[in-house]
Amino acid sequence: MEKGELVPLEVVLDLLKEAMVAKAKAGAKGFLIDGYPREVQQGKMFEIEICPCTLVLYYEVTEDVMKKRLKHRGETSGRVDDNEETIIKRLKTFNDLTVPVMDYYNQKAKTVSAGGTIDEVFTKTCSILDNYCQ
Repeated sequence: MEKGELVPLEVVLDLLKEAMVAKAKAGAKGFLIDGYPREVQQGKMFEIEICPCTLVLYYEVTEDVMKKRLKHRGETSGRVDDNEETIIKRLKTFNDLTVPVMDYYNQKAKTVSAGGTIDEVFTKTCSILDNYCQ
């Protein structure tokens, strides 16, 4: 994480599968997975090995806002990977690998404008999920 790179695909899939199976056995009706998939191959393998994806939420925000939020998180959380150098690498990784995910999942994607406050973004997210679940 300190290098701004992604965790290996197999590790992420194993962790997700283990957590989802446990929750499904406990009666979960669905899953909201934050920050995943981060690249097209992750999404493809997830659907082969775990289950089909039915909805993708994409939080659209400018790079300036992302940098500001990550720097603030680093100041308040003590995370060593929220520094200027790693943030720049992380944004490049995002642009190179994650943006194509939106092309791949275009038919299943809903975009949330995330430049507002936490409450505004949460309200928009709830609206999308409420409409989806009806």
